[in-house]
Amino acid sequence: MPSSKTRLDKLLGSLGYCARKEVAVLLKEEVITHIENLPLKPDTKVSHEEILFESEPLDPPQGMVILMHKPVGYVCSHDDGEGRLVYDLLPPRWRLRDPKISTVGRLDKETSGLLLLTDDGALLHRLTSPKHKVPKVYEATLDRALKGDEGEIFASGTLILNGEKTPCLPAKLTVIDDTHVTLEIIEGRYHQVRRMFAAVGNHVTALHRSSFGNLTLGDLKPGEYQVIDPLNLAKSS
Repeated sequence: MPSSKTRLDKLLGSLGYCARKEVAVLLKEEVITHIENLPLKPDTKVSHEEILFESEPLDPPQGMVILMHKPVGYVCSHDDGEGRLVYDLLPPRWRLRDPKISTVGRLDKETSGLLLLTDDGALLHRLTSPKHKVPKVYEATLDRALKGDEGEIFASGTLILNGEKTPCLPAKLTVIDDTHVTLEIIEGRYHQVRRMFAAVGNHVTALHRSSFGNLTLGDLKPGEYQVIDPLNLAKSS
């Protein structure tokens, strides 16, 4: 279905290609063209799929969802002062989009794995809200061998993290061996997996999120990403 029409300069500005005042020059230089070679002006009302930039189709419109394999060492922040940002792994112009692209929840600097990003605020809220109970699976390496009662404790829904008053919702622990496990949670509290193991006297030395709802990383290597169909997320939420 064709997208609704909007001013050419507004469209390109919202996608981060250029400032609205630069569109006239780029049109003159034929950087911006119509797919059927129709004449264009900055205020021409166009559909997203009609426009080419440097002879290439435009980036996805608003509502874009990105599935990234976040590497260790990158932070989920818009603040350049915090070090290497996950947004640095995306095309530079994507940081200029309006609405802004943001991560769906966060993975801390030392955690790798599946990270979603979107410019759809309503979708972001839905996927991070605990009431929707979107399952997330983490693979954890532990400093010490399991005691044996962790699975029962995590599944009980009675574990209270340090500094909090509300217990964690039930979580599913799967033991791979004494120091390697997977943990499925339906919340997204601050450093939740690390704090859950700390609460039972252990320490997570490596953490990787392998799935989010029905989504997995597939063949994506650390630092790689792909734009996915937002309809796939309906099954995850």
